[in-house]
Amino acid sequence: AWETVAPGLKTVEDALEMRRRIFMAFEAAEKELDPEKRRAWLTFVVIGGGPTGVELAGAIAELAYHTLKNDFRNIDTSEARVLLLEGLDRLLPPYDPELSAEAEASLTRLGVTIQTKTMVTNIEDNIVTIKQGDEIKQIAAQTVLWAAGVKASAIGKILADRAGAECDRAGRVIVEPDLSIKNHPNIFVIGDLANFAHQNGKPLPGVAPVAMQEGQYVAALIRQRLQGNILPPFSYIDRGSLAVIGQNAAVVDFGFVKFKGFFAWLIWLFVHIYFLIEFDSKLVVMIQWAWNYFTRKRGARLITGEESFLESYGKTPSKQEAKVNV
Repeated sequence: AWETVAPGLKTVEDALEMRRRIFMAFEAAEKELDPEKRRAWLTFVVIGGGPTGVELAGAIAELAYHTLKNDFRNIDTSEARVLLLEGLDRLLPPYDPELSAEAEASLTRLGVTIQTKTMVTNIEDNIVTIKQGDEIKQIAAQTVLWAAGVKASAIGKILADRAGAECDRAGRVIVEPDLSIKNHPNIFVIGDLANFAHQNGKPLPGVAPVAMQEGQYVAALIRQRLQGNILPPFSYIDRGSLAVIGQNAAVVDFGFVKFKGFFAWLIWLFVHIYFLIEFDSKLVVMIQWAWNYFTRKRGARLITGEESFLESYGKTPSKQEAKVNV
């Protein structure tokens, strides 16, 4: 219900929309004369304290307090507020408590305001209503970003309607131990659309390592079936979790060993570059990341998308104005 006012991060298009809203907010604040409205433009609310929310809040803080600090005449971007809201009692709930504490400390040093045990009850008219215990509060914010999980693909509903697949409340398809759907052994569902709860009673997280292992398993299963063989049920091997917090800061949990800080950040960089396809992609990303690291620049800061700056103020631009949206 809040998708239009608090976009999530699931696709490349979602990422571009978030980027557009963030940069648009700073531009709008630059033109705003009313102090209260300007404060709302400079308030960024990130909902969800998992790996996505932690990384997103850290990135916005680095933009506001470092990258953009000399780019505007009328505003001081260091006055921006970055709020990270989490419903549970700590950030990164699946991680070790020590790593959660490290993530919170690192974000606090970056300037992020963290509010745990906080439930969002409504988002309307650029007002975020939150509940903390028995207390109800409201936050005026023009930019609200959702990092608390997103609804599953609509394909799940199609499979439910046409193949009788069972879905959970989030729209994920409940799969069999071999990742097929019930009564249809030749239809497989993998990735964050699949609800696989046969390993420890809890659904596997919708993250890339899970999807990669599921894809490898289904490919092997199909090959073996064509040869008349069978495979044991799918079993996910958890090789660890990583979450980046900001430049020089991350947390890594490999189960048998944990890292935090700069060394964890180097591990995060290596792992992400390692899994990129093709050598030239790895080389280009390494060069870009090295440039960003030493210059703290984030590349071109053009604002793209269908909504223009004028529409942010409720004015519909002419066709000619709409063509130039930077």
